[in-house]
Amino acid sequence: MPNNPLTSLRCRIFSSLWPLLALLLLSGPLSAEATDPAKLLGLPAGEQAPADVVKAEAKPQVPEGLRSPRATMATFLEAMKGVKQEEEGQLEIAIGTLDLEHLNPMIQKERGTDLSWMLLEVLDRTRLVRMEYLPDWKEGEPFVFEEYPQGALTIARKADGRWLFSQDSLKRLPEIHRGLADKPVAYGIDQDLSKMPLHLKLRRAIPEPWRAQTFLLENWQWLGLLVIVGLGLLLDKFFSLALALAMRQWKSRTGNAQFKSLDDGMLRPWGLMIMAFVWWLGINLMGLPEDALLVLLVAVKFLAAFSSVWAAYRLVDLLAAHLMAYAGRTRSKLDDVLYPLIPKTLKVFITVVGIVFIADNMNIDVTGLLAGLGLAGMAFALAAKDMVQNLFGSVTVLLDRTFSVGDWIIIDGVEGTVEAIGFRSTRIRTFYNSKVTVPNSKFITASVDNMGERHYRRYSANLGLTYQTPPDRIEAFCEGIRELVRQHPYMRKDYYHVYFNGYGASSLDILVYVFWSVPNWGTELRERHRFLLDILRLAQRIGVDFAYPTQTLFMAQPSDPASSLEQLDQAAAFTQGQQQARELVDSTLGLGKRPPPAAF
Repeated sequence: MPNNPLTSLRCRIFSSLWPLLALLLLSGPLSAEATDPAKLLGLPAGEQAPADVVKAEAKPQVPEGLRSPRATMATFLEAMKGVKQEEEGQLEIAIGTLDLEHLNPMIQKERGTDLSWMLLEVLDRTRLVRMEYLPDWKEGEPFVFEEYPQGALTIARKADGRWLFSQDSLKRLPEIHRGLADKPVAYGIDQDLSKMPLHLKLRRAIPEPWRAQTFLLENWQWLGLLVIVGLGLLLDKFFSLALALAMRQWKSRTGNAQFKSLDDGMLRPWGLMIMAFVWWLGINLMGLPEDALLVLLVAVKFLAAFSSVWAAYRLVDLLAAHLMAYAGRTRSKLDDVLYPLIPKTLKVFITVVGIVFIADNMNIDVTGLLAGLGLAGMAFALAAKDMVQNLFGSVTVLLDRTFSVGDWIIIDGVEGTVEAIGFRSTRIRTFYNSKVTVPNSKFITASVDNMGERHYRRYSANLGLTYQTPPDRIEAFCEGIRELVRQHPYMRKDYYHVYFNGYGASSLDILVYVFWSVPNWGTELRERHRFLLDILRLAQRIGVDFAYPTQTLFMAQPSDPASSLEQLDQAAAFTQGQQQARELVDSTLGLGKRPPPAAF
């Protein structure tokens, strides 16, 4: 089955952050429990808080700007005045005077902005609002500001004591606004519509036939959606092709092998991201009804978040290619380990930002998620124990420099070359070409034999010569091997041993104990090959033969009875042996002389 890049990307995003999603689900009930009056008072489990405390807890303080119909109207008009003057936070205050509980939280801000401007224009076209004529009561029946053919505009009291523009009025507000479209502004009102949303301005200039509704939307809205979708698709294709062309030219000019391996279309997500944000902006400018706005806005927000994370991933891949190319030009192996971890860290961070972005735009309480960490942290820690151990294992490898990418290591019976070091595991390519994934937690306690950190490569062997080899030729052969060590360029010159080391069952054993200083295993094999062949050539020139396991059979001969009765003169035998030994040592070393330690 072919690999799908989009599917693998989604798998990496959701598999790396499932713990955050789990905490997101746990945060709701935890935050509710934290506000229980009995819990706050420290009462035992099962005991109820006093009635007066519960009543006081359930009755929040009413904001001063929403305590009466007059206060609510004044708050709204003052906030909209601040919006026209581009004062920060005033639009949110104006939206706060509207009862938007009937709307989905995901579109309350967008729809609340449109309704605030519609309400302001309706008030301006109705009459000049005089605050002294509005009631200032804190309790009572809903206050009717004006009756219109489409319905009444009222301010009603909520159960928590706030006075807000009622839901029924806001549901009829678009029809009331359309009914007053041709009516002039009331006397005494200086209307400034420069900050009004663009779609409301457009609707004022659109001819009446285009304002007619056809299947849920007005005709001009259908046309606007068609234009927005087409513009987004056009920009997507344009930027995708332009970025692919730029990527191809860049790859042709650079000599970096890491960049040349990248796909020409790797920046394709940037086109999707631009398309998504064009759609997002366009949908907000169309003034769509609640149901259509909810469906389209949710879809576009998901597309924008997903494409943004994907596009950021591609930038991180470019950064990774640059870092790996730089690491290849340096001699240090630390950057070979550190640089692959940087892109992975950035991708996890980008994914977290993407999830927080989605949660914020879906009106999910992110603070509840953080509050849930207190009680859910223990369960999360138990579930993530192995993950944390693996993370500390990767940090241990990084700080202690246990091994680097490309090193030949042996750990728990696994032997091979390190291919990659990640947050969770390390991948080792064995010498029979299989890939073994070792959890990083093993590197905290297990012993690692790093063959790649060897300063020298040792060779130790016993060369067997035949028993017929004369001593002088053995001396010549050993000295010849020592000279080979001194002449070979990669061999260690300050420490080596070549000596007649023992009598074997069928050979005279010559110990060869030497070292090479080489950068890799391939060079070691080549230099060992040259050295062994030179030993073979040297043996042929000196005239010594290598022994192999043999057995010699002697046939017993009848002994002379007379000779068997002869007695050996032991004293004479000792004297002869000592004399021969003295003569031998005197000829080779000198009697009474002690040679200095071996020097190289």
